Amino acid sequence: MLSWPKPPGDARLSACHFCDTLHRFSPVEEGISARCVRCGGLLYENRAASLTRASAFSLAALLLMVLVHTFPFLIMDAASMRRNLTLTGAASALMHQDAPLLGASIILFTVVTPLMLAGGMIYVCLPLLFGRAAPGANFAAKWMYRSEPWNMVEVFLLGVLVSLLKLVKVADVHFGIGFWAFAGVMLCMAAALAGIDREELWDRLEVAKP
Repeated sequence: MLSWPKPPGDARLSACHFCDTLHRFSPVEEGISARCVRCGGLLYENRAASLTRASAFSLAALLLMVLVHTFPFLIMDAASMRRNLTLTGAASALMHQDAPLLGASIILFTVVTPLMLAGGMIYVCLPLLFGRAAPGANFAAKWMYRSEPWNMVEVFLLGVLVSLLKLVKVADVHFGIGFWAFAGVMLCMAAALAGIDREELWDRLEVAKP
């Protein structure tokens, strides 16, 4: 694994997120974390195999997204009728049934944003494994982290589970392959975003060759 590089320039400071104590920043070895000398809060961390984990989990999330949009999300049986519901199909139905804002929100927060995050993570981290930075990697990383709070995969999944409590009273509902793939996307995205520390990522981008 590539060691955490030390960017050129003067020494910089790192502030604790809890007590604002300033520390002199210094890269740490893989698997080691730097903590505040005052409160013990985490400052930054050199996670093991960070670039490999971030790239692998992001690629897995993209592959699972294909399954999400290929196979049924929910299968409902009611009054001798079976209906297969896909994620994009549900959003399209809402947009055509006087709920365009809700349908567009589903597309934006559960389709577009996860694709941007997973694609951006691969675009930024994969070349860094070879000590290089992709064109526009700094810009992509900036927007990747800006879009992270808008990744609503887990919120949508929780909303679906709550809605099922009402649906089971009027229909026989089964989880499709798309649902389980969507749950896998949620876990992979969480693992990818937690795979690399932001301080480490920006330092690698600063010293990487274009």
